[in-house]
Amino acid sequence: MHEIITSTLDNRNHTTDRIRSFVCRQRRLTKKQQFAIYNYWPMIGVNFQHHALDLISLFGREAPTVLEIGFGTGLSLVTMAEQHPEKNFLGIEVYYRGIAACLAAAHQANITNLRVMHHDAIEVLDKMISRQSLDMVQLFFPDPWPKTRHHKRRIVQTIFARQIKSKLKLGGFFHIATDWDKYAEHILEVINNIPGYKNMSLYNTYIPRPDSRPVTKFELLGQNLGHANWDLLFKRI
Repeated sequence: MHEIITSTLDNRNHTTDRIRSFVCRQRRLTKKQQFAIYNYWPMIGVNFQHHALDLISLFGREAPTVLEIGFGTGLSLVTMAEQHPEKNFLGIEVYYRGIAACLAAAHQANITNLRVMHHDAIEVLDKMISRQSLDMVQLFFPDPWPKTRHHKRRIVQTIFARQIKSKLKLGGFFHIATDWDKYAEHILEVINNIPGYKNMSLYNTYIPRPDSRPVTKFELLGQNLGHANWDLLFKRI
């Protein structure tokens, strides 16, 4: 239960419980992964704090900022940062192995426009991301929690989608990808019913995979199993 339920304080300092969308079962790090964290984290790692980030100070410049939630191994995130040096990228992941892989890949690519965090994305959004400060939020292949009794753990819920909208600039985008058809339908139902979002699909459903989104490791695994993919793109208006 401790891995699933997070206790937080509301505005009246009352304790409330929030069901987390992930369960951290960390495996032991290899020596190579430990090396990456110990040596590269000081360069691009960002520690959690209880006040808003100054994105200009964090990246040393003012540029469009992309936030990716749950970047997995981070290889696609590093690729995007390498392909778009004119943008700033901030990635959040809760698994140490993913953090280590991303740090190593970023170091090897010698990119300077990427920062990473190891923390619960909901708390980062709440405490560290200012309103209307992001140009894009990316959520690629989140855990679909396919069993009906687990649907409440899905990260894309109305409260979460509204929180994302508040962090986007006017004209900013929320890009989601999933390989579970029922989860795609759930996302559509949730976000299409939130005022202030515009579905960028011609038919108010899904868009073709944009070239700007590299194919991820998990996407390839799904394709090998015969899974289709659904991309959803919403604009804050």
